[in-house]
Amino acid sequence: MIIGKDIIEQNNKSEIENFNSDYAYLSDKLTKSGVNVSDIVNKIADFQVAIPSWALGAGGTRFGRFSYGGEPSSLEQKLDDVGLIHALTHSAGAISLHIPWDIPSDVKAIKEKATSHGLIFDAMNSNTFQDQPNAKQSYKFGSLNAANEDARAYAIEHNKEVIRIGKELDSKSLTVWLADGASFPGQLNFQTALAKTEQSLKEIYSDLPEDWKLFIEYKPYEPNFYSTTIQDWGTSFMLANACGDRAYTLVDLGHHLPNSNIEQIVATLLYKGKLGGFHFNDSKYGDDDLTVGSIKPYALFLIFNELVYGMENNPNNPYPAWMIDASHNIKDPLEDLLQSLEAILIAYATALLVDQKALKEAQQNNDVVLAQDILQNAYRTDVRPLLRAARLQTGAALDPIATYRNLKIREQLISERGLNVKATGL
Repeated sequence: MIIGKDIIEQNNKSEIENFNSDYAYLSDKLTKSGVNVSDIVNKIADFQVAIPSWALGAGGTRFGRFSYGGEPSSLEQKLDDVGLIHALTHSAGAISLHIPWDIPSDVKAIKEKATSHGLIFDAMNSNTFQDQPNAKQSYKFGSLNAANEDARAYAIEHNKEVIRIGKELDSKSLTVWLADGASFPGQLNFQTALAKTEQSLKEIYSDLPEDWKLFIEYKPYEPNFYSTTIQDWGTSFMLANACGDRAYTLVDLGHHLPNSNIEQIVATLLYKGKLGGFHFNDSKYGDDDLTVGSIKPYALFLIFNELVYGMENNPNNPYPAWMIDASHNIKDPLEDLLQSLEAILIAYATALLVDQKALKEAQQNNDVVLAQDILQNAYRTDVRPLLRAARLQTGAALDPIATYRNLKIREQLISERGLNVKATGL
C-alpha cells in the first residue's frame, strides 16, 4: 500500500492547532536564547536513517518468536514497508539489505520500486554467521578467521558477491559483522585468528569500488562466550587502518559491555577520522536490540552531543551512515521503528541545542556545575515541536504512530499478506 500526501494532510488537520501553539511557544523561547530555530528544523528535516530489511518482521529470542501478521515475505514487500515508514516520517529514505535473503531477482524492477518510494539502498550486509541450505562450507568454527582455508575462502567470496549485488543497486558500502571467536579456552590461537581476519578483510577491501566504504563492526560476546575475534572498537579501528583509507569502524549501541562509555568511543573515532556509522538500538543487559532511547535516552543524547561536535570539528571524518538495528518480538515492528526514529531525532535535535561555545568556556574554567547544566538544559527541552515542524515542512505526518493507527495499516497488511506469514532473513 502507498500513503498519499492527501491522506497525510487530512490526518494532520486534527493535530495542527496544538502543533501551532506548541511550536510558537518553543520557537519564541529558543529564539530569545539565540537559537536559529529554522536552521535546526532544516537539519532535522534533512536527517535520514536507514531501515534494515530484517527489522520489518517479528524478531525473537533463542526461546521463541511471536509473529505479528502481515510481515513482508519478499524484498518487494520489504521495500513497501520501508516506503510506508518513510511516507509517515520523511526520515527513513534508505533500506539496508541482508544477503543472501535479499538478493533481487530483477534488479531493474527492484530499483524502480525503491525509487517509487523515494528510497535508496544503504549499506549491504553480508552473513557469515549462519550456514545456509546446501552451503559448500560451514562457518561453525569461524569464517574470516577460520582455520579451515576453504571455509575462509568461502566467506571471502560471499562478501565479494555482496559487493557485486550492491553495485547493481547503487549501494556504496559493505558492513561486515563476524560471529567468529571461541567458546572455550584453547579453541583457537588469538594471534592466528586475528591475523587471518585481517588478511581476509584486506582481500574483501581490495574488491571494493573506489567510491565504496567498508564498515567493520565489533561485539564483545555472543554467539561465542569466551572470546570474539573483533571484540571491541580498538580491534575494529586497528583492522580498518590495516585495510585502508576507505575502511571504518561501525558502532552498534548494543555491542558493548555494561557501562561502556560509548560517547567517548564515538569522540575518539571522530577525532581519528574513522567513525563510519551507527547501528542504533538500546539495551539493558547486552545486545538486546531494543527500541532506540527506550532504556538509556540520556546516554543517546550524550552520544549525539559528541556527534554534533565531531561533524562540525572533524572534517577528516566522513558523514556517518545511520541505521536502526533492532529486533521486535512483542511490538508491531513498524510502530517500533517509528518510535526509534522519533528517539533518534529527539536526541539529534537536543544535541543541536547545546551551546558548544559556552560549554567549551565552562570546560576551560573547570566549571563542572555549569558544564552539566548546559548539557542538561538542552536535554530537558521538549524538542518534539521541532520534529513536527520538520515533518510538516516535508509533507510527513505530524504524529506518525497516531496516523499509522488511524489508517489501520497493520490490519491492511494482514488483509493483503495473511496472518501466518514470516519475514525472510530472521
